[in-house]
Amino acid sequence: MGRFQVPKPVEIGDRVKVRIESENGQGEGIGRVEDFIVFTKGAKTDEFCLVKIKDVKRTFAIGEKLQIIKE
Repeated sequence: MGRFQVPKPVEIGDRVKVRIESENGQGEGIGRVEDFIVFTKGAKTDEFCLVKIKDVKRTFAIGEKLQIIKE
């Protein structure tokens, strides 16, 4: 691990449950896994979704909404 890398709670390919807290200007839902931000295209505020992690950056991850568990 590099000097400034911190262990992340998700990896590419993980399937995680995320509660969408808000949305950004690009229409992506914003949720968290252990305080790590996950942007999810097409997810709406207050949805609880099953999300597949597609990419992991230094401070956030990008996910794909697989299904809504609860609205």
